[in-house]
Amino acid sequence: MDKKRSVLVNGRKTSITVEATFWAALREIAIARGQTMNAIISEIDRSRTERTLSSAVRVWLLEHFQSLAAPRATRAA
Repeated sequence: MDKKRSVLVNGRKTSITVEATFWAALREIAIARGQTMNAIISEIDRSRTERTLSSAVRVWLLEHFQSLAAPRATRAA
């Protein structure tokens, strides 16, 4: 189920709608990094190439978890 949240991105208030699973993953990464979700979303916003911020968040999360899986896949090969 999609969940819309208000966030502060690079000093401006906006809202993002992504599935609850993506919010949970973003929260997990923020805790592990000792950052706020707003800080991570601001980083994503500054470097995004996707048209919408919601899409950029999804792509960033996919790439984040792919980068964690890549070393394991290389060792297994």
